[in-house]
Amino acid sequence: MSNLSKAACIGGGVIGAGWAARLALNGIPVSMFDPDPEAPRKVSEVMANTRRAFAAMAPDGLPKEAEITLAGSIAEAVNGADLIQESVPERLDTKHKVLAEIDRHAAADAIVGSSTSGIKPTDMAPAMARPERLVVAHPYNPVYLLPLVEIVPGEMTSTEAVSRATDLYASIGMKPVTIRKEIEAFVGDRLLEAVWREALWLIKDGICTVEELDDIMRYSFGLRWAQMGMFQVYRIAGGEAGMRHFMAQFGPCLTWPWTKLMDVPEFNDELVDLIAGQSDDQSGKWSIRELERIRDDNLVAIMDALSKQNGGEGWGAGALLNDFRVKLAAKAGV
Repeated sequence: MSNLSKAACIGGGVIGAGWAARLALNGIPVSMFDPDPEAPRKVSEVMANTRRAFAAMAPDGLPKEAEITLAGSIAEAVNGADLIQESVPERLDTKHKVLAEIDRHAAADAIVGSSTSGIKPTDMAPAMARPERLVVAHPYNPVYLLPLVEIVPGEMTSTEAVSRATDLYASIGMKPVTIRKEIEAFVGDRLLEAVWREALWLIKDGICTVEELDDIMRYSFGLRWAQMGMFQVYRIAGGEAGMRHFMAQFGPCLTWPWTKLMDVPEFNDELVDLIAGQSDDQSGKWSIRELERIRDDNLVAIMDALSKQNGGEGWGAGALLNDFRVKLAAKAGV
């Protein structure tokens, strides 16, 4: 189990401030170092948003909010910290400089997590005398609300450090997912990058506007992804025959010029077996009808929540739902 009594955040930008806020609202004291004179203001504003969000998210009560103190140096910030979260700009030379300083002054058993969005831990590790305790701990913005953290070990990271890091991040409400093979940009950002590249082409070629593209995402598959992800959604799309049937139907599309991203894996029996087997492991305990009902309940709950936003006018699919409810009630004679 975790034993997180103090944390240090090196870097107080959007990500660093989000980490500090999540930790503080979990009752964990945070010592932060950021030479930016605007850092105190930025952290204060993020904290205000975090308090507001946590009050709505946890109506049954919160632990006593811990203090975020601004340190005068990295050495001062990491003193006595069990977890040190580095969130400095995405330059390898900057990472090396900061990680070396952290490594010199941190406790020998402290876990060092880097918030990097794409740099491999093995490439950062040479700056450290004790690289075995370095992991990438890549979050998503806003860090204080979104629970995923990608845990990426490097070649020199110890299994004990991965286990401890997993426990520490889980203890503050995160969902740690350990990436099985070290790769640049990990998993989440590689998926986002693929969608982003295609989106840029669609806008550039005049196929749609940015607003139309965002609407296509947020009124359709974005809602599905929010509660099931990609493969579980596609399993349902395969009907009673499941993932294997879905892949048989849509696998040939990989060779069609539907997208600018045409470097795709060979579609063969080995790939079908791999994905179908993993899909069975993920979802085989539910029938398709059960998965459909779970999906439908989740979608209704998400859209209902969105319908209450923006002063009751609703937001996105929620605003559309409010209008639809009025039309349905009128047709029902209510």
